[in-house]
Amino acid sequence: MTADPRAISSDGTRLAVLHRTTFHYGALARDSINTLRLEPRTFPYQKTLYALIRVLPATRLRRFTDLFQNVTHHFELQEPHAKLEIESRIRVHNLPLVIPAASYTAGHEGYRDSEVRERIWPYLNESPRVSCPPEIWKQTIDLTAGTASIYEKATTIMGWIHNEFHYLPGATNVKAHLKESFAMRKGVCQDFTHVMLGMCRSIGVPARYASGYLYNGPRDTLVGAQASHAWCEVWLPHAGWIGFDPTNNTMADDRYVKIAVGRDYEDVAPVEGTYHGTGHCRLEIKVDVEKI
Repeated sequence: MTADPRAISSDGTRLAVLHRTTFHYGALARDSINTLRLEPRTFPYQKTLYALIRVLPATRLRRFTDLFQNVTHHFELQEPHAKLEIESRIRVHNLPLVIPAASYTAGHEGYRDSEVRERIWPYLNESPRVSCPPEIWKQTIDLTAGTASIYEKATTIMGWIHNEFHYLPGATNVKAHLKESFAMRKGVCQDFTHVMLGMCRSIGVPARYASGYLYNGPRDTLVGAQASHAWCEVWLPHAGWIGFDPTNNTMADDRYVKIAVGRDYEDVAPVEGTYHGTGHCRLEIKVDVEKI
């Protein structure tokens, strides 16, 4: 049974996000075709209060829902342009994360229900960026030996990645596969998340990729804030999808703004597209996350 966040008495946290992506082309670009995942839908612990997406040069945005129920926008720019600016402004209301007591001790028996199996099936299998090679399976088996519950397995994997991997921007690129990150033991939040996905799936724990933002607060102790962030979500029996952030070794609580979910990064990329023109392009990204 999924926990009902409406039963929580706390008022929760309200967060505002500004995300601006600007492409500066070395020569005029044309026939630009783009897909955006920048608007969150309402999740169990998160309600969308406001969402606005603006594109310059101005054009028509087509809004739809993808296979993973993510709010998606599509637009095309045929006319020549020297700059493309995509800006999203959102506000969300997050409720405190409360996990039912039964979820801390539940094991794989919690996946036997046919309705649950249907919901988690896509996240038990390999995906374009996440495979389950023997070395990852063996590492996970050794690491989780002696743990009984799904929660214990997930927290153990999360902690191991946090301690064993080095956060190093530029060590990988946006197209990196799990095997590359696992071998190097370094990368960024996207790589850490892919590794956790592969390790969880290798032992039959359903795990999906979550993308969004992270509010760091005045203490400034978390890695990945003021930029797009990624973390892993595990299906916990009696609770549903719960976030585990291996980059920071913490649960994804009301400091996290979730935008999209999928099997791996390919399913949730915030901005992706193609255009005709020069290969010389300067990318500028600005992200601000504030508590309101």
